[in-house]
Amino acid sequence: MKIIKSIGSAFVISSLLLGSALAGEVKSIAILTPEEGTDYGWNQQGIDAAKAAGEAAGVEVVVAQGLGYGDVRPTLRELASDGASLLIAHASGYNTAAPEIAKEMNVPVAIVDTPNGLEKGLVADYTLSGHEGAYLAGRLAAKMSRSKTVGVVVSGEPPSWNSQSGAFAQGVKAENPDVKIIYAVIGPAAYSDAAGGKRVTESVIASGADIIFGQGNGSSFGMLQAVETTKAADGGKVYFIDVIGDKSPIDKGFLLSSVVWNIEPVYAAMIADIKNDTFGTKHYAIGLKDNSVELLKTPAIPDDVWSQIEALREDIVSGKIKVEPVYDATAVRALMTSVAQ
Repeated sequence: MKIIKSIGSAFVISSLLLGSALAGEVKSIAILTPEEGTDYGWNQQGIDAAKAAGEAAGVEVVVAQGLGYGDVRPTLRELASDGASLLIAHASGYNTAAPEIAKEMNVPVAIVDTPNGLEKGLVADYTLSGHEGAYLAGRLAAKMSRSKTVGVVVSGEPPSWNSQSGAFAQGVKAENPDVKIIYAVIGPAAYSDAAGGKRVTESVIASGADIIFGQGNGSSFGMLQAVETTKAADGGKVYFIDVIGDKSPIDKGFLLSSVVWNIEPVYAAMIADIKNDTFGTKHYAIGLKDNSVELLKTPAIPDDVWSQIEALREDIVSGKIKVEPVYDATAVRALMTSVAQ
């Protein structure tokens, strides 16, 4: 059974798992997202993962989506008052408000992009990094670029985006140091700016890129639109490499791959940590080894190229290739051939 109620301007869907015993002290978990869970990316993957982790643990799951990037304190308070045992603040813009509400309401919260914000029993950070998958995406892009110019377009420079941008650049250069990388930022926090994503991606394509590695939440739809409607310098197709989710259901033949994240194990670990009184004492990670990070195989990738990517994946898992995340924006920019202004 599902109960739908309105919190502020957002709709909250509470999935009640009837017939299941509540897991320990965890009565319910709630996830708050700035955009709707229909973006085949950050918001959707977070919501889907929370539902899956909650179902596995036999607890109620509350979804508050489309909250925007403003003040979410009222929503956090209401969810805490309703008895949520864990509030997952699934946006970097919430990492100030959520810890405040954690202390005020004495409820555990999970935030992102704040690795130093751990507080036992109250605040856990899950600044995740798909850098291993992004490295493979860089190797793939360098192998398949006809123009030997690829683009990185981002909607901001949070740690998670930076680590993937940096690893993508490292992968490109490891495959072919002669490939040029054009790096462009839509804005300081342009996560939902689809129009900006389209405009900036078009400019990067005009500069010679025939493969775009895009990180953007809602703005990624603008990036994809630019790829679909703009020809490469040689008159051929431009391809798009996405992150976090899988846009295959809406692809028109321009999706080359995606660095796909599975966040369910992270949320499952959080629930277990609350039960074990270890919440807020550790960091969480995703990676190739347990398939919580995977590079998407699409029909656009030739079989021989994919076989080479699979071999590189095994080299990373075995430790033969080491990919260290780079979280600092200045350091990431230094890895690029050029930065679009």
